Amino acid sequence: TLGLAMGLGGGQYRLPVPLWLLLTCLQQGTGLAAPERISYVPQLSSPTLAGTLTQSTFTLEQPRGQFSRLNISDLDTIWLVVAHSNATQNFAAPQRVEDIPVPADFSQRGYYLTLMANRLLYPGNQPGNQLRVLRVGNDTRCSPKTRGCNHPLPGPGPYRVKFLVTSDRGPVAETEWSSEPRLQQAKALQAVPGPQSAGTVVIIAILSVLLAVLFTALLALLIYTCHDTCRSAPISGPEQSTCVRRYNTHHVTGPPAVGAS
Repeated sequence: TLGLAMGLGGGQYRLPVPLWLLLTCLQQGTGLAAPERISYVPQLSSPTLAGTLTQSTFTLEQPRGQFSRLNISDLDTIWLVVAHSNATQNFAAPQRVEDIPVPADFSQRGYYLTLMANRLLYPGNQPGNQLRVLRVGNDTRCSPKTRGCNHPLPGPGPYRVKFLVTSDRGPVAETEWSSEPRLQQAKALQAVPGPQSAGTVVIIAILSVLLAVLFTALLALLIYTCHDTCRSAPISGPEQSTCVRRYNTHHVTGPPAVGAS
């Protein structure tokens, strides 16, 4: 009724005024105000840093000094949004903590939130000799169903990321989307194409024969050593050799020996 009354009495503002009031009431009543846009693009860390891209992780530079705006407080939460590059247009900033997607929702939604922080962790006056990076997908111990879990990435990508600031009232600010990093992929070992040369075949045959001869010689040496050892070993029995001295019994006498004294 208020909108119609203002439209009828406003002359040239007959259409814009009611629409403006309607949009304002909707934003204030539902809390769906769009978050502030921060002109910052997340960047991969230096290529000279080892492990910038692996098969399940990639490393970002920290967004130092990017959240020092008046509408962002120290209590606001800063999330990293990880999304498939083809799912960025479907991303909707969660209005409640209960709506924050977890890594287990990645295959269905195409994005999730991780690396929960606040702006005190990203100050702008850090010493230049300190390494400040964020490794995405570096936590193998957390459950993918846990909110904020930094679970390893499931495939090579490509992925896109951005930072989202939220409060208890909903989203506050967000950065631009990053470029599309692709993770490393394992390469299967493949045989060298083309036929083998005659020289290579001859060398392989000679090495095979030598290996067979060496194996046969070792086996023969082992058998001979075992046989020789078993043949020369003394065999002990229950009988023992004794030395018996010859003597005459007292009731047996013999003729005296010739020349005996």
